[in-house]
Amino acid sequence: MQEEIKKALEVLRSGGVILYPTDTVWGIGCDATNESAVKRIFEIKKRMDAKAMLVLIDSPGKLQVYVDEVPDIAWDLIEMSDKPLTIIYPQAKNLATNLIAEDKSIGIRVTKEEFSNKLCTQFRKPIVSTSANVSGEATPTNFSKISSEIKSAVDYIVNYRQKETTEPKPSSIIKLGKGNLFQMIRE
Repeated sequence: MQEEIKKALEVLRSGGVILYPTDTVWGIGCDATNESAVKRIFEIKKRMDAKAMLVLIDSPGKLQVYVDEVPDIAWDLIEMSDKPLTIIYPQAKNLATNLIAEDKSIGIRVTKEEFSNKLCTQFRKPIVSTSANVSGEATPTNFSKISSEIKSAVDYIVNYRQKETTEPKPSSIIKLGKGNLFQMIRE
């Protein structure tokens, strides 16, 4: 696994795009602070720039680097969640501007899965994570279902967990607002 992390890090650090296993479905990823890398992912997915993508980080302590204010309820939600949870926070900062939604929000998930967590830890920046499909097509639930179009468009495909046949679900999504208001987007 460490050798695959090393190869993925080289690509991320050079502004490239990777295809990698996450705590949910396989993701297309890049440096979340690099606007040109983020733009490439929008192009690969044939997705409108206005449609936001989420980022992965390795620990809740890093939230305050990328969000102006972390609502108190977020800490409880992260701690209590027993499955992958993406939280959409208001007022994103220190990320590629084309990654931040029009309302200035950003979806962030603290990944607990071993590979993606170690990758984030060693990269020391958030990594974009968006499903490995062209926008509007079905989300591939495991590596074998990812199209050759997506595979040929990325700079590196991680050779870890490719043979798994489990079909993980996308994360739950909760949008937080001021005053601990929240909205369930996807259960």
